[in-house]
Amino acid sequence: MSTTIFEVKDHVAYITLNRPDSMNALNPELRYALSKHLDEVESNPNIWLAVITGKGNKAFCAGMDLKHRAELVNATEEQQNIWQRMHEDTVSLNERWDFPKPIIAKVNGYALGGGLELALACDIIIASENSEFGLPEPKRGLIAGGVGVHRLPRQIGLKPAMGYLLTGRHMRAQRAYELGLINEVVSAEQLDQAVEGWVHDILLCSPMAVRATKQVAMQGLNKPLPEAFAETYEYETDRANSTDAVEGPRAFAEKRKPNWTGFN
Repeated sequence: MSTTIFEVKDHVAYITLNRPDSMNALNPELRYALSKHLDEVESNPNIWLAVITGKGNKAFCAGMDLKHRAELVNATEEQQNIWQRMHEDTVSLNERWDFPKPIIAKVNGYALGGGLELALACDIIIASENSEFGLPEPKRGLIAGGVGVHRLPRQIGLKPAMGYLLTGRHMRAQRAYELGLINEVVSAEQLDQAVEGWVHDILLCSPMAVRATKQVAMQGLNKPLPEAFAETYEYETDRANSTDAVEGPRAFAEKRKPNWTGFN
């Protein structure tokens, strides 16, 4: 069985982690497949945004596959070589610092460890009421080294983040929403509809403007405000010279829906 499901519909890539019996834990095959899907999302001009979710209703992703890690000592040399090659050819979303297109995490169930780190690297998180988030690595003698120790304090503030980082405690979806970690909490039955609402609203916007907005916002975070404002950004330059920059005001004046041409 494939470790992922990848579909593209109406400019949207839907990526499903497909290891429900293992709570969609990240083994080498899944990490590799996810990396290749992200390559496709980034390079394909017909894909304007992506949604990442986990198969089933138990977990978005439970993080690192610790069972696989335990099995490494008994793996054949050939299998270890295969896994090593996969590892060398894998770039996680966590480390794609300037990923150009928006990504929505659709969370239903546990998002723990590397699973939460994956969600933290997304731009928008929508979760069902039954979801739980946490970085329990210290309880396993590990740390949240997939950028979680850095992203969580930046996204919810230092003191709340340290409370969760140093204890490995979980937070329920409502608490995550209160801390600003996620964008919306809905019932499990409403999750698909809620995510599609966000997808719909993003698609109403020019993909050039969305990409430029993301780049300017994210890269500007590391600069003083005057410097961030004065900086020149590649995707904003592209947008300003695009047909979308002409089409948007024209469609507004003509009281019609814009016809976005996308990345050009």
